[in-house]
Amino acid sequence: MNAVSTNDLHQWLNTILQPQRFRDYCPNGLQLEGKPEIRHIITGVTASQALIDAAAQRGADAVLVHHGWFWKNEDPCIRGPKHRRIAQAIAHGLNVFAYHLPLDAHPELGNNAQLGRILGFEPERTPEGEPMRCGPEDLIWIGRVPEGATLESLAGQVHNSLGRAPLFVGNPQQSVRRIAWCTGGAQGMMEAAVQAGADAYLTGEASEQNFHLAHETGTGFIAAGHHATERYGVKALGEAVAREFGIRVEFLDLDNPI
Repeated sequence: MNAVSTNDLHQWLNTILQPQRFRDYCPNGLQLEGKPEIRHIITGVTASQALIDAAAQRGADAVLVHHGWFWKNEDPCIRGPKHRRIAQAIAHGLNVFAYHLPLDAHPELGNNAQLGRILGFEPERTPEGEPMRCGPEDLIWIGRVPEGATLESLAGQVHNSLGRAPLFVGNPQQSVRRIAWCTGGAQGMMEAAVQAGADAYLTGEASEQNFHLAHETGTGFIAAGHHATERYGVKALGEAVAREFGIRVEFLDLDNPI
């Protein structure tokens, strides 16, 4: 079975995702060092106890996730659930790689790029061919949906594609042509989507103020689930790792309704 050194994989991931470009809420990259060589990786959305346990049971050498550990403003003490996760990973020699905003933003493998592909959105492009973006860290993508779409039909398309019914706010029959989207917990970025001229804004989570902003601006709002919208980037990244190094990579979708 092929193998890659932990250091070589880390360098490759950093080259692809360029974490130094982002002001993030957590460390990106190798968060916990394990075995020096990697033959088998488990990918998933979050480095939860369930994912760490599954990786250990499958004899993996590493996990690669979007949501890792050591978040800004969290209690730094290693006890309780945090201790159990880390202790299990150390006991089985697991390397833990995590990439947050860098994985959201990647123009091909990222969460926004992959969600747009899954939902059939056509990204608008700059003259240089880059995706049109706006908002903090240029994380929001802007694109087009098929002609004739309404807010209600778009919500139905999201339901069919992601396997869960989204929350949507606005006139169900309003026309949607220009869509803005940002996966995960980006409900606080809706004003940037409104300013960009989007007919609707799609993200993972909702807050109370999204209801008012949707009605007061006429911009439809769709919350399709934090986990549901962020499954596809880490899966695509794992597939790229498998192609590059010829090692075994498994994506585990451990369902989370939030």
